[in-house]
Amino acid sequence: MDIVEFVTFLIQNMVTDKDAVRVQKYDDEDFITIEVLVDKEDMGKIIGKNGNTANAIRTLIQTVSYVHQMKKVKINFDSF
Repeated sequence: MDIVEFVTFLIQNMVTDKDAVRVQKYDDEDFITIEVLVDKEDMGKIIGKNGNTANAIRTLIQTVSYVHQMKKVKINFDSF
């Protein structure tokens, strides 16, 4: 499973509007940036109280990238 597919799977299972989830990957020299876009109504579910859910997602994705010997991954969350 690709890292983008994995992030998409995680996020789609957390939100109400699964069709509105967009995940883009930007590969840089030093790291990979993943941009996650969700509906503005679902943004609170992704961020969580005090950002705990977002931090947990970041930790999980960084762990997956480490295990698969990928570059360091940065994740940005936004809504539209």
